[in-house]
Amino acid sequence: MSFNRTRAVKAANEARKSAALLGLGLDNNDGQTRITRGNNFLLLGGSQETHGIMQETAVKVNEQLEKRGKRLENVSVGELRDICRDVTESIRRS
Repeated sequence: MSFNRTRAVKAANEARKSAALLGLGLDNNDGQTRITRGNNFLLLGGSQETHGIMQETAVKVNEQLEKRGKRLENVSVGELRDICRDVTESIRRS
């Protein structure tokens, strides 16, 4: 494979790169089915309270990514971990 072809394949793979957050709530006892889809997240299940916390978390993570000028698929694992920690701490304080 030529150098230009290798570069083109790598660029195509980068263009297709995607990522999403998946939230699973397992504490539902009221028989309700809760599903929330967002631009880069899918939240399933949970009690009303748990699902609400997952929604708030996903929205705030996206806000932090936007604030940093980044997309989920381009952020490092360490940076995403830091964002999630900051978001969950802010939710606990409120």
